[in-house]
Amino acid sequence: MDKKQTEIFADGIGQIHFAGGMVRFDFVTLQPDPEGKNDPEPICNERIIMPPQGFLNAYNSMQNLIDKLLEAGVLQRTENGTAASEQK
Repeated sequence: MDKKQTEIFADGIGQIHFAGGMVRFDFVTLQPDPEGKNDPEPICNERIIMPPQGFLNAYNSMQNLIDKLLEAGVLQRTENGTAASEQK
């Protein structure tokens, strides 16, 4: 049985908060200023809600991926010990 998957693009996470016993991620995309005078504005367009255990599992998965990206040289450690991309 073929299952259609939806892809969601986000420039980043605008906010993570805990409410109603669930962890909520607000994903944002950067929308340009119509007049081109200001920096793009982050607009929340998707929210992912998960239980705390799901959040912890996702965090552990992300940490494992960060470790692999560091080993591969895709990311570099900063002076304060956090991982950072060379792209800005």
